[in-house]
Amino acid sequence: MKFVRLVLVVVVFCCSALAQTYYTYIGSTNSDSVLIAWGTTDGDNTIGRSSPSKGEATVGIDGRTPTTHQNWMVVGGLKPDTEYPYKVSLAGKQIDAGTVRTWPAASDRLVFFVIGDFGNGSHQQYAIADAMWKEFQRRSAAHDPVRFVLTLGDDIYGDLKTFIFGFRHTGDSDSDWATKFFQPYENLLKQIPFYPTLGNHDGNETEHRGDLTTYLDNFFFPGDKPARWYEFQYANLAHFFALDSTRNTESGSPRAAYSPEGPQFRWMRQVIPAANTPWKIAYYHHPVFNAGPRHAAAYQDLKHWVDLFAESGMQVVFNGHEHNFQFSKVNPRSGGVQFVTSGAGGELRKGDVRGSMDKANIEGWAAENNFLVVEIQGKTMHITPVGFEQIVVKNASGGEIPMPLVVTAK
Repeated sequence: MKFVRLVLVVVVFCCSALAQTYYTYIGSTNSDSVLIAWGTTDGDNTIGRSSPSKGEATVGIDGRTPTTHQNWMVVGGLKPDTEYPYKVSLAGKQIDAGTVRTWPAASDRLVFFVIGDFGNGSHQQYAIADAMWKEFQRRSAAHDPVRFVLTLGDDIYGDLKTFIFGFRHTGDSDSDWATKFFQPYENLLKQIPFYPTLGNHDGNETEHRGDLTTYLDNFFFPGDKPARWYEFQYANLAHFFALDSTRNTESGSPRAAYSPEGPQFRWMRQVIPAANTPWKIAYYHHPVFNAGPRHAAAYQDLKHWVDLFAESGMQVVFNGHEHNFQFSKVNPRSGGVQFVTSGAGGELRKGDVRGSMDKANIEGWAAENNFLVVEIQGKTMHITPVGFEQIVVKNASGGEIPMPLVVTAK
């Protein structure tokens, strides 16, 4: 009798485990391999690199069925610029499926998305996520695939319980990620990777220290190791630099990750000048040029970055933090670099900033929820803010500025 009960318990446990909601996502991609991950958001450490094994998993892809006891797998030996359907099974039962496309080995064309300040679980976030998915599908049907998403920080926001007790559900538990990341982008995540950067709400600068730990575990990074700053290259066309402009820390009180004497800037001085692709693109949270309406510009804190960008031939920098769309003037003050802010992927701030734009070195502004579609063709980049409603970009005089914003590589 005890044996029968034990068998029933095991069966019920296994069935319950497989009945859970599993999310599958592409962690990273290159020309000959992909990283596929899976898990649940039912509690702490149920998804991500270090999450305990869900059992033997099988990934069916490219006519192969490799197995693993991790909750993720790198599949190599793939052909460049090729679409691969895949499915993930646990204990012989399929839990999810998707399609992933490898990158080309060489290319003069690239399309990617950019989104900032998004993970709040609001209907605006879901509406933007739906607009992203529709744009992804439209381009896939036209054989013009979107390759990845860059995030500009504030990936998961906490819920403000009270001003006395502060934030809760801040992103330090995987359960916080369900409604603020894995659900809204579920379809997109099965197809392309999100390459993130940190915002002040992703750690103890504003919320909880554990947010940073979970961020580093749930995202997968180029180079196959957790990183607060990192680089990657798309074919022979563009080199990307993901930077950390926050004061989040893994131990001790908050302190700047961006100081001129710190390890990040020493790394930047080595890798940014050495890149030799036609395009150099940086992305991070705090904008150095910002007309508001709420946050101050980070120019004084990050002037050494701006100087390095100008000296090293950086063409474009993407930022979040201010919850609207802005882009800078390209002039000696900007070091000849085009700075673009897109911080309204979920959060939105509608205040009119036209009176502050000229002083802030801002050329254009729009106060609608948005993400960016970025298209590179040779030496020309088009940047288009897209949302679920009409986006009207204005200059300091209130005149409308037609989109896309065009940047030409030097």
